[in-house]
Amino acid sequence: MRLTLCSMCEEVQKPSIQVPKAMVATIFINTFAGLLFLIPIVFVLPNIQDLILLPQPVPAIITSAVGSPGGAIGLLIPLMVLALLCGVGVTTASSRCTWAFARDGAIPGSKWWMKVNHRLDVPLNAMMLCMVVEIVLGLIYFGSTAAFNAFSGVGVICLTASYATPIAISMFTGRKQVKTGNFYLGKSGYFLNIVSIGKAPHLFSDPRRLFFY
Repeated sequence: MRLTLCSMCEEVQKPSIQVPKAMVATIFINTFAGLLFLIPIVFVLPNIQDLILLPQPVPAIITSAVGSPGGAIGLLIPLMVLALLCGVGVTTASSRCTWAFARDGAIPGSKWWMKVNHRLDVPLNAMMLCMVVEIVLGLIYFGSTAAFNAFSGVGVICLTASYATPIAISMFTGRKQVKTGNFYLGKSGYFLNIVSIGKAPHLFSDPRRLFFY
């Protein structure tokens, strides 16, 4: 969700104010929504050993809880809708990032990918490129679930590193770039930066996290 918000910086009014507010709001929204989903799941968990080897344990958990395949499908429909909406958000974010890189000439074929479809008012070429890449990567799952999980784990780690890198650079340069920002926190900002960076190393402490995160 935060990645999607970052990618929309150039499509909202006053992004220096609206985007930070939205990113902070996602913390509270995700916390509430996550607890709302996880707490009931914890109360109806079947034997953990039966779930470890399953590629998708949530359907098995819900089926075990309701005792009916039809009821389980009914409860899974909202999750499938959310997955589709999440896919739309990911495609939106990746297409905007691709367009931004293409605009700056940072990827091959930039002149093609930076084009904007003015009738639809979206970077359609970049969106189609991202869609094709996502489909191809999704096909990995049919060949090897272990390879797909490893790829997904690397994606999470790289995303975490992408958040930590600009924060670290800002700290090493005395936080000069953020002093003119709308939400400058002064000396307390150093503490928050250290906490943010401190969350990243645990992903790299064990190579096995690449496969199981």
